[in-house]
Amino acid sequence: MTVSAEHGQFARELRRWRTLRRWSQLELAIAADTTQRHLSFLEQGRSRPGRSMVVRLAESLGMSLRERNELLLSAGYAPVYPESSLDAPELGPVREALDRILDGHRPYPAVVVRPHGELVAANPAFSLLTEDAAPALLEPPINVLRLALHPEGMARRVENLAEWGRHVTGSLRTQAWQSRDPGLEEFIAELEGYLPAVHAPAEHLGFAVPLRLRVTEGELRLITTLTSFATAVDVTLAELRLEAFLPADESTARILRQRSPCGQQDQDGGHCGDSS
Repeated sequence: MTVSAEHGQFARELRRWRTLRRWSQLELAIAADTTQRHLSFLEQGRSRPGRSMVVRLAESLGMSLRERNELLLSAGYAPVYPESSLDAPELGPVREALDRILDGHRPYPAVVVRPHGELVAANPAFSLLTEDAAPALLEPPINVLRLALHPEGMARRVENLAEWGRHVTGSLRTQAWQSRDPGLEEFIAELEGYLPAVHAPAEHLGFAVPLRLRVTEGELRLITTLTSFATAVDVTLAELRLEAFLPADESTARILRQRSPCGQQDQDGGHCGDSS
């Protein structure tokens, strides 16, 4: 049976993604609620998948919304997940929600980023991470990962750069394993080139690797949390990440409260984000 170019492109993509996930045909067939025989025909280009089958396969393989759209295109279908501009009217409620979260996290730093660390928004406490950074690293679009690990950025104030930095690049390597982004490996190599060798076991708090950051008032110990829109069906929204820094001890919390413009308001009983 002749394999069309269209079917062949989808077949190659499906085989590549299944191999990337290290799944057998049977495992993927069960996950996607189909038969191994049908999946084999799809991977050989002998059958054309329906739109719903492509979506089921992409979901089963844990592909991002952007990657699902690309798989649909390879099968000859139009993308089903929209990609809106962040300033589009339909994302107005999202922008408002993010602004409220960023403001509510004060006096602790918090940022919203796109994939690979491109800064979208930040609260005023983000200035903690930009102190003494080279102007070139602060030119839009700011990349917060490069800012954090570059020797002319935040890195020169990080006491445990070797350990904490490899925690950052390790997370990126996990993304690289899950995705096929050709630029990500190059970016990881750049960031790893900034890191010194590790000479001792990584310090941790029993549950997380802290960021030990020097400031005028002493040393801050921060841990980070990542938040995403788990039910997003818009590519732009699905790719946004909220990274919030939290104090790992009371000394850090106290310094951050004192450094905040609303620190005195907190001490007087107000909340650092009240609009009243």
